[in-house]
Amino acid sequence: MVVVRQKEEGYNLFMARYTGPRARVCRRLEFPVFESPKFSSPRKNYPPGEHGNSRRRKLSNYGIQLREKQRIKYMYGLLEKQFRNYYKKAQSKTGPTGHNLLIMLESRLDNTVFRLGLAPTRRAARQLVSHKHFLVNNRCVNIPSFQLKPDDIINVRDKSKKMDLFQDSLRKVQGDNPMPWLEIDKAQLKGKFISIPDREEITEPLNEQLIVELYSK
Repeated sequence: MVVVRQKEEGYNLFMARYTGPRARVCRRLEFPVFESPKFSSPRKNYPPGEHGNSRRRKLSNYGIQLREKQRIKYMYGLLEKQFRNYYKKAQSKTGPTGHNLLIMLESRLDNTVFRLGLAPTRRAARQLVSHKHFLVNNRCVNIPSFQLKPDDIINVRDKSKKMDLFQDSLRKVQGDNPMPWLEIDKAQLKGKFISIPDREEITEPLNEQLIVELYSK
């Protein structure tokens, strides 16, 4: 039964990632949770389904909290169990739980590869990491959820540097400092995780406090 449910929800159970229709998710959540430009401005700006364009019902507080959790979960490419585990770890750390949660998600290797501009989307970054195209401190790491620490060096493996994907993706990066906590050497296809990001530096309009309220019930 678990396998059937995962398949219906559009998840690949073995690869631990969402493989279903992405435009429908963006419309339902009213948020561009996938980085591809074609999902940022959907042609239909109302929820999917037969009654999606009819008068919308006002969401309850629970509905708003659940929608925010779904936005963050899809944006970082997590399954429900993974997301809950991150929340538990965030609770055990000092400081605001919501802030801890987002900082942990931003410190993932796949997310950092995307932020550096070495992959066009988080989805692509996850696949590239899994296929062993990256080194962390000169050691091959193929775990997308690998947590980076300050001063960690991320670089493309020598035998992978000729891939057109990296050059095409980097052309879209403005300057040499894509995010305040990162730096990129485009010529060497190498980046550095300078420091743990501050909450204020994460620019997406996310409200992590709603997640805390949801799990506190």
